[in-house]
Amino acid sequence: MTTGHRVNRTAHTAVVGLQWGDEGKGKIVDLLTSEHDVIVRYNGGANAGHTVQVGDERYALHLIPSGILYGDKTCVIGNGVVVDPEKLLQEIDALRTRGIRVGTNLRISDRAHVVMPYHKEQDAALEEYLSSKTAHAQGNLAIGTTRRGIGPAYADKIRRSTAIRVGDLLDPEYLRSRLHVICTLRTAELEALGVHTAPLDPDALATKYAEFGERLRPHVDDSVYALHDAMGAGKRILFEGANASLLDIDHGTFPYVTSSNCSTLGIPSGTGVPGSAIGRVLGIMKAYSTRVGAGPFPTELDNDLGHRIRERGREYGTTTGRPRRCGWLDLVAVRYSVMVCGATGIACTLLDVLSGFDEIKLCVGYRLPNGTTTDRFIPDAHRLEGVTPIYETMPGWSAEIRDASDRTTLPQEAQRYLARIEEITGVPVEVVSLGPERTQTLVDGRRAVALATA
Repeated sequence: MTTGHRVNRTAHTAVVGLQWGDEGKGKIVDLLTSEHDVIVRYNGGANAGHTVQVGDERYALHLIPSGILYGDKTCVIGNGVVVDPEKLLQEIDALRTRGIRVGTNLRISDRAHVVMPYHKEQDAALEEYLSSKTAHAQGNLAIGTTRRGIGPAYADKIRRSTAIRVGDLLDPEYLRSRLHVICTLRTAELEALGVHTAPLDPDALATKYAEFGERLRPHVDDSVYALHDAMGAGKRILFEGANASLLDIDHGTFPYVTSSNCSTLGIPSGTGVPGSAIGRVLGIMKAYSTRVGAGPFPTELDNDLGHRIRERGREYGTTTGRPRRCGWLDLVAVRYSVMVCGATGIACTLLDVLSGFDEIKLCVGYRLPNGTTTDRFIPDAHRLEGVTPIYETMPGWSAEIRDASDRTTLPQEAQRYLARIEEITGVPVEVVSLGPERTQTLVDGRRAVALATA
């Protein structure tokens, strides 16, 4: 029996981005994997890009949890993820080519929804339509998606009758019968968006995706029972969030958000594990702010300072290669995400990027168009666009800090910067990342030397 067992709430951890993504979640998940048995992705799709660097080896992961680099851990793609089977198989093959074990240690929920080729066509066509001058007299309504088909796949999930799930790929005749109906509807929708191609071929799609299903069959599982079985057996679970809280479909800067619940509030629906099972929530934030694509960004530095941060931080998308917009740290936004996610601690990444700045600014409030001020985040793009950041200015530091042995050996200015983050957010900075490698990390104030051999 898997139901009714007692849950060790202190054993399970969630890692979640507190900004607009790209905070370095992959590295932190890699760091924490040694303390856990099962690593779970609960949202998003191949639009995510988690980067882990081990020595000279750099791994870019999109669908597979970052814990896959540890061969003795189980990685689970939960039911809340939308899976592009072709991309997933490419990722599996690439990891195996580099000597990474991907076998029974990777499980995929049979209830995860599938990203089909027509979803990508829809995604691109809709973005083109919305960005055209004829779409809306008052401006560009395009979201700035990665065009990976994520939004249309989630839309089909909600529509239900036009959705394909991973389990369906294992039943070729059922898959074929569904695609005969779906392709007729989808062809008409694509034509309405101005895509003039041959009608979608349901038989060809069914054959191709049934073949993908056969290759993935050894990994497909009822992930909900698998996770509860693991908890019942005393296994420790690490939940890996994709995207970030300010991109959450309900709690982010709508409509410039992603299509899933990427805050910790997405864990119960995306895995079948109740939120009460999670005892530790580690929120990941950069020492500054970045954003990709369209949407409000109050602290953006569209100048030489922003370019300097971009180049020092290698701020180019793991998935798309797009340059990220860069700016000072927005602590109004971070404090909001800490509240929504129930973060119990913070991991501050890329602190080393700020070395060499004479002064550093922190956004601690917003000035509204009517002249009033607020220290509360505004999760609405239209209203957030009109705010002006209120800054505190702190002295910077000149020394490079990647070789710091513990928090007390950081420059005093860097220590004060971290302390101010703790004061404003109300939670401790438990992890400080000083560079891309595993060992360039301070955990509870000390250098994580042991990670080098993990």
